[in-house]
Amino acid sequence: MTGRCATCADEGIEGRVLALIGGSLAEVEMEGQVREVAMDLLDQVAIGDLVLVHAGVAIAHLGR
Repeated sequence: MTGRCATCADEGIEGRVLALIGGSLAEVEMEGQVREVAMDLLDQVAIGDLVLVHAGVAIAHLGR
């Protein structure tokens, strides 16, 4: 699943949270790659959650 960023209309990519890394970072698997993603814009994120990622930042929580 993809979506659009509300600010710039670029495409976001769906990813699954694999691990929470202190503070507001998480390891997220997107399209077969694991990347560190900032979770600053989301209230509560848990391992296994689906998030929409744009420019290294989770911009929406998509559920489990």
